[in-house]
Amino acid sequence: MDIILVPGFWLDGDSWAEVTGPLEAAGHRTHALTLPGKESADADRSGIGLRDHVRAVVERIDALDEPVVLVGHSGGGAIIHAAVDARPDRVRRAVYVDSGPLAAGTAVNPHLPTRGSDLPLPAWDDFEEADLVDMTARIRADFRARAVPEPAAVARDPQELQDPARYEVPVTVIACEVDAATMQEWITQGHPYVSELARIRDREIVDLPTGHWPQLTRPADLAATIITALQTSQPAGDVAP
Repeated sequence: MDIILVPGFWLDGDSWAEVTGPLEAAGHRTHALTLPGKESADADRSGIGLRDHVRAVVERIDALDEPVVLVGHSGGGAIIHAAVDARPDRVRRAVYVDSGPLAAGTAVNPHLPTRGSDLPLPAWDDFEEADLVDMTARIRADFRARAVPEPAAVARDPQELQDPARYEVPVTVIACEVDAATMQEWITQGHPYVSELARIRDREIVDLPTGHWPQLTRPADLAATIITALQTSQPAGDVAP
């Protein structure tokens, strides 16, 4: 399958490097995206918003011949959900890595501190303890060295959705900070955080206990979890890798 991997805030396509190898070894074709404005620390991020990132994903979907799987980490979950909305007939499964589908009219995180058109990586002390589970000193140092400021508007722009066919696309949520049982309880209780997820017909929530960045802390396990999710997405006649 063609797998489009969408990074979360402050990360580029290379952040998936330790995940793409196992996916490709399993027979998949990977497309790890670097989104507009995240090409380098010096890139111009003025005028780049959430829809620009969604458009970049949709353009990659359109450039591929076969239906795709979308994988989105953190803020990338909002992006892939809007891409599903734009191309529901071209997406075989959406995989949310410590994230979930963002409802229309809401923003990823409008409260993060910005610097002009940039949203820089905050100090580690500004994150919750659960975010940083398994984030060793080496991983933190590598992350900060590679971090690229997020276009500020991506965090605060409202999500735009139009096609209810998005609810027919199967979803896997890979739960890291909050476990699957808690997320399922939130769905039962009607918690607003999972309001959009609750409307998806075919959904599964699987646990991968670690901090917010499993592609850095547990990449082999993340790849294995994605591969397992995709085995249920093979169309009739295909041979699962």
